[in-house]
Amino acid sequence: MGQHGSESTRMLAQKFDFGKFNTMADVGGANGLLSCIVASHFPNFSFINYDLPPVAPVAKKNIEKHNLSDRIKVESGDFFKDPIPSAELVTMGNILHGLNEESKINLMKKVYDALPPNGAFMAIENIIDNDRNQNTFGLLMSLNMLIENGDAFDYTMNDFERWAKAAGFKRTELLTLAGPTSAAIAYKE
Repeated sequence: MGQHGSESTRMLAQKFDFGKFNTMADVGGANGLLSCIVASHFPNFSFINYDLPPVAPVAKKNIEKHNLSDRIKVESGDFFKDPIPSAELVTMGNILHGLNEESKINLMKKVYDALPPNGAFMAIENIIDNDRNQNTFGLLMSLNMLIENGDAFDYTMNDFERWAKAAGFKRTELLTLAGPTSAAIAYKE
């Protein structure tokens, strides 16, 4: 996510009420940036940074650099094939937009099943406004996903809400972050 991603992540750590949770699994967590930033704001949290096995050394190095190895556990796996790590909050950054609609719903159902009661799922992406006329970057990224993957696309909050309800979630909310980035949140309750 680079520099823009870290700006959005810092804003997320300030705007979202992480205090409702004690554990977080960042699925597709790459280098552990999200977990590191949230950990710096919430010292009582414990984290799992989950990604494919080749990414683990990069994540471990970054987490060690931030002196957070005691609070952020690095786990490897494939979220399509393996179980989603159990945590009260499951996050994904720029994962859903690379999938077709059926895969998006299936992955959200898998997250729902992994969450405890009152858990939440957060997708951090370039969510397109419902009228599809303001988030130009999100619209262009959606076109890019379609070109690269054939049937993947960025989405609106209305789309996310529909998929979340199909997966079993009870309510959703949108949290606007930096630039074109937002967090779509679904609550299990």
